[in-house]
Amino acid sequence: MSLLIQNTGGILTGLRGEASRCAGDIRIRDGRITEIGHLTPGSGEKVLNAKGGIATPGLISTHHHLFQSVLKAVPTAINKPLEPWLRLVPNTYWNRIDERALNVAARIGMVELLLSGCTTVADHHYLFADMYAYDPAAVLFEAAEDLGLRYVLARGGTTRARKFDTDDIIPAPTETLDVMMKRVEGLVGRYHQSGPNAKRRIALAPNTPTWGVTPDELREMAIAARSMGISLHSHLSETENYVRFCLETYGMRPLQFVAEHGWVGEDVWFAHLVHLDESELALMAQTGTGMAHCPQSNCRLGSGIAPAPALDALDGRVSLAVDGAASNEACDMGAEMHCAWMIHRAVHGADAVTAEDVMRWSTSAGAQILGLPDVGRVEIGAAADLVIHGLDAPRCAGLHDPLIAPVVSGATTARHVLMDGVPVVVDGAIPGLDLEALLAEAREVVGCLARA
Repeated sequence: MSLLIQNTGGILTGLRGEASRCAGDIRIRDGRITEIGHLTPGSGEKVLNAKGGIATPGLISTHHHLFQSVLKAVPTAINKPLEPWLRLVPNTYWNRIDERALNVAARIGMVELLLSGCTTVADHHYLFADMYAYDPAAVLFEAAEDLGLRYVLARGGTTRARKFDTDDIIPAPTETLDVMMKRVEGLVGRYHQSGPNAKRRIALAPNTPTWGVTPDELREMAIAARSMGISLHSHLSETENYVRFCLETYGMRPLQFVAEHGWVGEDVWFAHLVHLDESELALMAQTGTGMAHCPQSNCRLGSGIAPAPALDALDGRVSLAVDGAASNEACDMGAEMHCAWMIHRAVHGADAVTAEDVMRWSTSAGAQILGLPDVGRVEIGAAADLVIHGLDAPRCAGLHDPLIAPVVSGATTARHVLMDGVPVVVDGAIPGLDLEALLAEAREVVGCLARA
């Protein structure tokens, strides 16, 4: 199948430097970009009129918790920092997430991602309880397949229960290391694809490497994951308390601790990394360990601002992520890009980060971190995961440089989204989706969770 995208207002490629911008039409054959320039439709070729919209790669969110899409704005936790928020939201509601709730949450989150131009999501899902009468992985992969997203299941879990400031909650599920590894191996056999534009991936992702598992287990996990050919992921250094705990318990900073146990390298990425010192930044860059930068969640929880530009300046690997909607109240990648562009400038000056930097973090850099080198860029030979961002909203009027609108105007409309050249959003809507019914079902689920 051949498709020609014509009349773009310009292209942000997701690449670095002068290659970050280009212009023209885009030809797609068999799911790949084959030509870019001033092109003429071929005989029988389908044409998509971009109507002056800006073309970019499909956006990539490298850290999410999709189940939290039905746990937004919980009143008891809306003004709490991370530690009490963890107790009041995920650790209070986890046992109420039945199959329907997970299915609705996943679809709400994926729909929002798609409508904001996101085609690939890494979902750190850590609720795998023996009490569940369903398979969470099957629910999540089915939703991604139905909606047309690339989906990476970062399979979480813990071997040790976390102690909170009260015993008045049902402890979150734990597993022995042997059980966890057998279950992960089973998921790899069922779902994991190894190609450079794979639609399904598994990563091993214990909730926290510093207190969710023992140091010996952490090392065994790294060995096991690499023997299965999958990546490693977790949260790290999100708050000052996290750093303090690691220093007091292990006598070293968090990144130094995980490095001692095999958890650095190009097959490892961590969410947040808000509190890194210069030695840790250097170690990140030297080892190619990836950062999933979550600025909106870190703002919402008062955790701080990750040194993403500093890591990027060292040629380290920085990607962008929306994190869970329970600590963000949304999962819109356009809004996340806008926040990333603004927040570092507020602290470090107006030249701290450019719109092109943020687009690269949100596309090609994220693809590299997830081991998907054929996606995340508008370039001949790349997989045709593409977005046409509309410029017909008032926020985009008056722009002297419309090309950077998807970043600087704060959540432009994704008019069209393609995955492997196949339309998954058309004229701002997802074909076949009854959005009104899904929103109504989400309201019902939230009501049930609140009453439980």
